[in-house]
Order: sequence, then C-alpha cells, then structure tokens
Amino acid sequence: MASQRLEGLAPIAPRRARLLVLGSFPSAASLAARQYYAHPRNQFWPILGALWGVELPAMPYALRVAEAKRRGLAIWDVYGACRREGSLDRAIEDAHPNDLAGLASRLPALVAIAHNGGESARAMRVTRMLGLPVHRLPSTSPANASWSFEQKCKAWRAVFEAAGLL
Repeated sequence: MASQRLEGLAPIAPRRARLLVLGSFPSAASLAARQYYAHPRNQFWPILGALWGVELPAMPYALRVAEAKRRGLAIWDVYGACRREGSLDRAIEDAHPNDLAGLASRLPALVAIAHNGGESARAMRVTRMLGLPVHRLPSTSPANASWSFEQKCKAWRAVFEAAGLL
C-alpha cells in the first residue's frame, strides 16, 4: 500500500452547470500541477476543444476552466482522497468518496452526470440515486488506447448534446 495519503482537487462547479463530469482521482501530473487533466497525453481538454470548436489545449489552464464554466460544465472526481502509487486507477487504495450529493444539491441547473472512465463509473450506483440521467463515457486517460480520439469525441458529443452543452 502506498504510504502517503493523497488529497484530490476542489471541484470546478459553476452554479449554472448543466453537466457534471466525474473522473476517478487526479493523476500524479494533475496533483503536481493542481490542475484537472494536466497529463499532456490526457485527451480531456482536446476532446472538449474539438466539441466546442475552441483550441482549449493551447490556452492557459485558467482560461480552459473559465471556458468550461461559461459553457455550463462542472468537473470533479469520485474520490476526494486515496492512497496510490503512480497514476493508474487500478492502483487506488483506501479511497474516500467526495460528497457528490452535496455538490449536486448546490447546482440547481444540473441536468446530467457523466463518468469519465470505468473507475469513476463504479460510483454510478451513488450518482443514479441523485435522480438525474447518468452516463458512462470512455476514459480520456492515455491508458485507454482501445478507443480512438474520434470514437471518444463521438461518445462525448452525444452526452454533451443531451445536456445542452453543444
């Protein structure tokens, strides 16, 4: 077991968010940078950029966050703390969940929740109890090489359209 307890990031949660995307827990690169999806090969920001027609990956992080907020996207993780060596989800141990119900209650415009990848989707039993549509999206992690960028964009587009973010 990893000896150091890791703490996640605060949510990006504009009050008018329509869609909440939940990852599992930030990668080592994200924790070091204190930025969501900071690993250079993670496709989260490139996918959002492709969907919105904006060059998000080239923007400074603060502008990417501002664009996500402006468009009604909230971002957080299923786990608020855990022990983990490296960045792989399968290495997560002693995970403590974030208060997803508490966050959702503070987002009155929320119409859907989407899980970014399989580990996050393990919490679907919790998020389904919130009374909103819940979706499982293909992971944007570089470890998910079984889906092409185009396939991921297509799956993400369907959820973003349904939530009114496109």
